[in-house]
Amino acid sequence: MKQTTFATHEVFNQSPPFEDVDLFALDRPLKEAVAAFGGDAADEKELSEFGKHWGSAAMATRGRIANENTPKLRTFDSRGNRRDEVEFHPAYHELMAHSAHAGVHNSTWTAAGKPAGGAAEVLRAARFYIVSQVETGHLCPITMTRASVAALAAEPGLLAKAMPVIATRSYDPSFAPWWTKRGMTLGMGMTEKQGGTDVRANMTRAERASDGYRITGHKWFMSAPMCDAFLVLAQADEGLTCFFMPRFAPDGSVNAIQFQRLKDKLGNRSNASSEVEFTGAHAVRVGEEGKGIRTIIQMVQLTRQDCAIASAGLMRSGLAHALHHTRHRSVFQKHLADQPLMRAVLADMALHVEASTALVMRLCHAFDRTGDDPREAAYMRLLTPAIKYWTCKSAPPFLFEAMECLGGNGYVEEGILARHYRESPVNAIWEGSGNVMCLDVLRALSREAEAAVAVLGGLREATQGLPGASEAAGFIAKAFRQQDSERVARLAVEKLALLAAAAALNRIAPRSAELFAATRLANPHASMYGAVDLAENDAHALLERALP
Repeated sequence: MKQTTFATHEVFNQSPPFEDVDLFALDRPLKEAVAAFGGDAADEKELSEFGKHWGSAAMATRGRIANENTPKLRTFDSRGNRRDEVEFHPAYHELMAHSAHAGVHNSTWTAAGKPAGGAAEVLRAARFYIVSQVETGHLCPITMTRASVAALAAEPGLLAKAMPVIATRSYDPSFAPWWTKRGMTLGMGMTEKQGGTDVRANMTRAERASDGYRITGHKWFMSAPMCDAFLVLAQADEGLTCFFMPRFAPDGSVNAIQFQRLKDKLGNRSNASSEVEFTGAHAVRVGEEGKGIRTIIQMVQLTRQDCAIASAGLMRSGLAHALHHTRHRSVFQKHLADQPLMRAVLADMALHVEASTALVMRLCHAFDRTGDDPREAAYMRLLTPAIKYWTCKSAPPFLFEAMECLGGNGYVEEGILARHYRESPVNAIWEGSGNVMCLDVLRALSREAEAAVAVLGGLREATQGLPGASEAAGFIAKAFRQQDSERVARLAVEKLALLAAAAALNRIAPRSAELFAATRLANPHASMYGAVDLAENDAHALLERALP
């Protein structure tokens, strides 16, 4: 009897993997933004090496595996001793080690915990932006470690002890007291069940002890529970206060931090987030009693900055994968990227990413200049929440469009875009949701009215001649002056971010800025990408800038 055999079919008309590429050199808008905001030729060379490394197939594989093998909570050891350890796949630790080695967690600080100066924020942001295109989850402890230094500055003695360990470029995942390690990471715990964003409703208590404080209470979300220490908020005698809570007490015993469970999240799967109980946990005060929000907001300002950078990076990755696929995939006797409708979609997406990239790098430039220039400090304070609002809320619908460009290939878990899509909402939620960002813009306006007027005047000047810019500036000023400004805050904050994006882009690519203003300021942008009228030569230029 003849045996039936089945030969595998030939696979064709599929795009090759977008791997083993230079994620910096292929991104002309990023290169130009880095150069415009302080980078030089030596920086460009280093970033290109970094882009090749993170654009490799090996790093892409690590990102995939770290998300397929999610962290596990080991509450007790085999003898019944309480341990509360979080166990990760080796791929996660490899990602952490590569980011730490590049200084993504500390390069904006000197060894003494002072701002590094120069273009440190911009250059570090370029790396963060590149890494987020490969694996975003592990960046949670990376960003919190970097940002924690700003809060620890309120307690110079503690900072002096911790900074030598934070400042190394070694990643040490061992479960051991932080002062014995080659490198350390820090997390944060603010929100509780009953309060959420309203941290003044926190009920966790802090009682003074001979070696610091004892903390009793809970946190509904404590991010990155595998970290070596956490900045937490608790009620002390004088009110809500910031504390440094290590995993190990001063005598070397495991601190009384009891993780109840790890959160089962939509995305951010490689990273652990937890619910936790403190049962008399040792902690030391950071800053004055009763000044906890003022202390920890120094950290939050930096984590918000990273939320915006990561969202821009995710959108960049979505665009790059969509462009790469459509340039290889043929439909109706043409490459997809040459079909007029698809070109309109891709060009509009490229314009959005180019503006987002310019905007986040402009914000990082303001962080670089804050100590020397009051105008830049005002820009940073007013625009950080506005930029986080617009950039982070833009990412989910953008990545949905990118997935659609790949069709079914974009929707399945073998590709990266499904993971990006699930990852994208978190940046709009963490570190303050959209309404909180709008309220923070209003708060900055009320506290620094003159400085805010100067910032808006600077944006008006930087966008002079761009379509719709003057009208947008006028609307923003009027909206923020009216008595019920909170009612229209979302519209005004979005227009503020769009105006700032046009201003940043005008400094780098004037023609792109003109197109962005024409399609976003002069006319409301349609709810779908591609529903704009871009001339073919402009569409071609945008796509070549996005991915040569």
